[in-house]
Amino acid sequence: MTDRFTLTRRLAHDHLARTLRADVTAGLTGTPKTLPPKWFYDARGSALFDEITRLPEYYLTRAEREILTAHCAEIAALSGARTLAELGSGSSEKTRLLLDALAPALHTYAPLDVSPSALREAGQALVRDYPGLTVAATVADFETSLELPDTPGPHLLAFLGSTVGNLDAAQRAAFFTSVRGALGERDALLLGADLVKDTPTLHRAYDDERGVTAEFNKNVLLVLNRELDADFDPGAFTHRAVWNAAEERVEMHLRSAAAQQVKIPALDLLVAFEAGEDLRTEISVKFRPGALIGELAAAGLTVHRWWTDPGERFALLLAFPG
Repeated sequence: MTDRFTLTRRLAHDHLARTLRADVTAGLTGTPKTLPPKWFYDARGSALFDEITRLPEYYLTRAEREILTAHCAEIAALSGARTLAELGSGSSEKTRLLLDALAPALHTYAPLDVSPSALREAGQALVRDYPGLTVAATVADFETSLELPDTPGPHLLAFLGSTVGNLDAAQRAAFFTSVRGALGERDALLLGADLVKDTPTLHRAYDDERGVTAEFNKNVLLVLNRELDADFDPGAFTHRAVWNAAEERVEMHLRSAAAQQVKIPALDLLVAFEAGEDLRTEISVKFRPGALIGELAAAGLTVHRWWTDPGERFALLLAFPG
């Protein structure tokens, strides 16, 4: 089993520690204060997010699964992929729908993630469950390095979920350009994107009644306490989910309940918060089809198919170079 699973590291062992320090220093000394959402996902944060995906208010995961279930065979036929590469693969659960549709032509599954443990756990389960499959996992950060494996093509590069919405317009432009640079002539991109919809539905998805999303949001403060010896009091902040109509995105904030100072000794940093001041921890852009197709076209990617769930809440699109 193990000879069909390989794990390659493209990140230095201190990459995450260095990146965290840089992100926190820049984000907490800027105006407004911000943190990138990737720091939510330690073990506790990942477990909380898994719980969020099962909440009745959080439609995104269910809608994407509906699309995959209905259209995987068409995706497989159009892509003709022999290698399925996936960015931010995590547990690779939804990926099994694609793996089933792409078999028996599929040769390699190539997941890319910053977590070696997640890659190892998912990869070893997949080679056990798919006897003819090779899993070539890579520990890498797609925001800094995007390179497809040297495996049989065509390659289908999957970026599922709504993670593309965590990137602002400039970051998306850079990301799509890097994707275009990585794809060969016969390769394709399969992209998940959440769509613009009514504000109450969006608000409920990011501020559920049980408070799981609030706990998930505050978990980033515990990550900073543990990793940087900070003294954030999560109880001194309240969770807020805000629809930014001008940017057509949901923003998650942590609002300081009172004027306070937070020490971050590892960075020699003292951060002052005013009463009512927000720390933005995530953006989640919601897309309109024409605008997203235009962004991809500007990077040299042409959308050939666009699928939505029956409620037209979420979309998967297949794009090719050219």
